[in-house]
Amino acid sequence: MFSHIMIGADDIQIAKTFYDAVLGTLGVAPGQVDPKGRCFYRTETGVFAISTPIDGSAATHGNGSTIGFYAASPAAADAWHAAGLANGGVTCEDPPGERDGPNPLYLAYLRDPSGNKICALHPLSS
Repeated sequence: MFSHIMIGADDIQIAKTFYDAVLGTLGVAPGQVDPKGRCFYRTETGVFAISTPIDGSAATHGNGSTIGFYAASPAAADAWHAAGLANGGVTCEDPPGERDGPNPLYLAYLRDPSGNKICALHPLSS
């Protein structure tokens, strides 16, 4: 459904260091910075990108927004969370763990250094 997701950050290098660490735990190669200073993470299933705001204003997080990244296992979600904390992220929501519901999930939530809310998600049922 999606071709790409782009978020804003005021400091691309801080954001790149954070996302290289968290996405690296999920098997994603380090981001590549283009001549315009934007950072891109390209996979077979889509593109995740970071940019300073085009209008020159400060980057802000989306209130009520969450970007989820697929984790191959609960252990991968835990590694993702730990890498995020070690690289400037802040835990939010409940601690990493199972969430009950019609489709049980293993979730780990963070706020990146720019305040964007992200999560690693592993479905526990098929």
